[in-house]
Amino acid sequence: MYSAYDPPSLGSVPFSAWWQRRGPGTWRVLYAFMRLATAHWLRSVAAERRRLGLPPARGNPLMDLWTPGLNLALFSPLFGAPQPDWPADTVVTGFPLYDGPAQPELPAALRAYLDAGDPPIVFTLGSAAVFDAGTFYADAARVAASMGARAVLLTGLEAGNPVPRALLTEAIFTCDYAPHGELFPRAAAIVHQGGIGTTARALAAGRPMLVMPYSHDQPDNARRCVRLGVARVVEREHWSARRAERELRELLGTASHAAAARDVGARLAGEHGASAAADAIERRLAAPAG
Repeated sequence: MYSAYDPPSLGSVPFSAWWQRRGPGTWRVLYAFMRLATAHWLRSVAAERRRLGLPPARGNPLMDLWTPGLNLALFSPLFGAPQPDWPADTVVTGFPLYDGPAQPELPAALRAYLDAGDPPIVFTLGSAAVFDAGTFYADAARVAASMGARAVLLTGLEAGNPVPRALLTEAIFTCDYAPHGELFPRAAAIVHQGGIGTTARALAAGRPMLVMPYSHDQPDNARRCVRLGVARVVEREHWSARRAERELRELLGTASHAAAARDVGARLAGEHGASAAADAIERRLAAPAG
């Protein structure tokens, strides 16, 4: 949602912090430049539309992804409040939370681990960053040991991120995957990459989080969680076991983070994003044409 009033974080773009502090006028100019700079990318698309007998595309398809009649904002208004320059007919549905059909319940061994002690710190890199984990999971084990904390490490499918055996203790549980909707509410904190699905589940669970964003929307998701008071952020280029431990100690030692997370979780409990989206589509289909 390219709003000049609530612009996205530009992540690794040079001078991104400076851009973020600019007002709506500056962002309108920036968006206009982005449209001009990317226009030549779309010439082949325009040629194909002409060949198929389709009318010219309205606006820049990269920047103006909206349609007359209905636009779905598939996130909570707490996460991104409606803005005056959003497309008309936008419905903010809430997060359409999803865990996947393959494993709807916690594995028995993980459930037994959770029942046997204090809430753990959960470390996960979602569905994409997990394929470029680097030292993340080894660092996670070191952090848990140094803090004397229990930890769950979701290391990804296909055994892609084995943790050195020397770093594992009885306080650390590793598995390839567990449904976030079941696991996150039982965590003390969640350390993750800032993907929108993981972020939504962490917010809904009402738990504070430490975010290490990789790319794309993740820096912006992290910034919005910080704005809600529920998160701290370590940039990927600054990540280390020592830095992560310092941030986690601050996160878990600051009562305001936990209180804000509980409040956000309670407010999101009343949202049902998938149902709201389906209802909005059905209302649009039932509306008179024209």
